[in-house]
Amino acid sequence: MTARRALVLPAPLLLALGGCERWPAALDPHSPEASSIASLIGGFVALLGAIWLAVVVASLLAIRRGRADAASAEPQSYDAAAERRRTAWVSVLTVATAVVVLVLTGFSYATQRVLFGPRQEGLTILATGHQWWWELRYEDADPSRIVETANEIHVPVDVPVTLKLESSDVIHSLWIPSLMGKIDLIPGRQNYLRFKAAAPGVYRGQCAEFCGVQHAHMGLLVVAEPVEDFERWRDAQRRTAVEPSDPERQAGHDAFLKRPCVMCHAIRGAGAGGRSGPDLTHVGGRRTIGAGTLPATRGALAAWIVDPHGVKPGVDMPMVKLDPDELNSISAYLESLK
Repeated sequence: MTARRALVLPAPLLLALGGCERWPAALDPHSPEASSIASLIGGFVALLGAIWLAVVVASLLAIRRGRADAASAEPQSYDAAAERRRTAWVSVLTVATAVVVLVLTGFSYATQRVLFGPRQEGLTILATGHQWWWELRYEDADPSRIVETANEIHVPVDVPVTLKLESSDVIHSLWIPSLMGKIDLIPGRQNYLRFKAAAPGVYRGQCAEFCGVQHAHMGLLVVAEPVEDFERWRDAQRRTAVEPSDPERQAGHDAFLKRPCVMCHAIRGAGAGGRSGPDLTHVGGRRTIGAGTLPATRGALAAWIVDPHGVKPGVDMPMVKLDPDELNSISAYLESLK
């Protein structure tokens, strides 16, 4: 018995296949909007694929017939009936092309009505794109219910959600394939996206417009959950940061306020009011840090703090020299902010 040889793939192919994971996927819809887009894609592919196949078959038949005619017909022969048939076929195909264009336009229009038609009032979130992270503000007529967070959107299932999209610097584009299509965030202008999550789950989003060297590391997560769970999350987000529960975290709290961290980041209830970076009031409760770059663990927080440019080159966060005790205590404090 001979041993099987292992299949070894070239490195470029492995990198390409690495992007073929199921999550995220435009053809795995979990909202009415994403389902409409998936149907539009399927319809276009089916119709245009059939046309492509018909053109290939017709071309092969024409080549075969042309060779046969070249071998048998007189060089100066002219078949008037054959020319009339060809003219009729060209006319029929011209009309068919116009019909196909009209059908595809109508299909696209029907999808646009689903995506941008009138909606019931629901949850409204202001999403602002920065290089390279997402600022999120849950709007409400009651100021006490306004919530600010970053890089992670929580939404209730079966509730209409409106995203107001703005940019603070360059053109970005928000795309959450399983929930909605994409649209640009343009400085000085506000655009809108609407969706309604059909099932609980965690869905990946991404900036889809090249916005700088870390464009690929400008992701976010959408967490869809039952209404009761969402309300509990929202109530928790409205609270100020928890008080440090042990000496190490207390030391981290004190070091955070003494270091330049406090100039850029806000921690409500802790005396930190910076506005140029993400709000860290509940950073330990998020799934990732750095806009989806690293998991929100104590070790990842320490790695990010000690060398943000090593993780995400070009970010605005400066390198701050900390001694090992300060680094450990700050990362422990931030990890505790659930």
